[in-house]
Amino acid sequence: MIGLGVDQAKGLFFDSKKVQSATTKAERRVLSRFGAYVRRSARSSIRKRKRTSAPGQPPSSHTGLLKRFIFFAYEPRRRSVVIGPVRLNHKSGEALPALEHGGPVRIVAGRRGRRRSRAVMIRKRPFMGPAFEQEKPKLPAMWRDSIR
Repeated sequence: MIGLGVDQAKGLFFDSKKVQSATTKAERRVLSRFGAYVRRSARSSIRKRKRTSAPGQPPSSHTGLLKRFIFFAYEPRRRSVVIGPVRLNHKSGEALPALEHGGPVRIVAGRRGRRRSRAVMIRKRPFMGPAFEQEKPKLPAMWRDSIR
């Protein structure tokens, strides 16, 4: 979901007419439930605090935006669910993958006439991958009980 903006993701939520007409009731139920479980797990791993988290631990959310903007949506091409944070603006596009996987990010700082940018290396602070792995064992049981 990192590549999607908030408005793009909203069109693929499970309660939209487009998604409901493209899936069966059982698919919607299982994929929606699994997406909600992973989202809840990811959100609960992120702590809202002022200090930064240790590398390898889930990130801290200083303002609460990261926790609030983790969504799940239907992916029509693969008939699956996509779970993750949405891009809030064009600047957050490279920062979100860097949190999950680590890597360089360009930071722009300064006032109007004196903007400077510099590259910084972000150590990985995964939160979506561990949440997915934690909930993945529940998926076969969800599919088993989905068709009656």
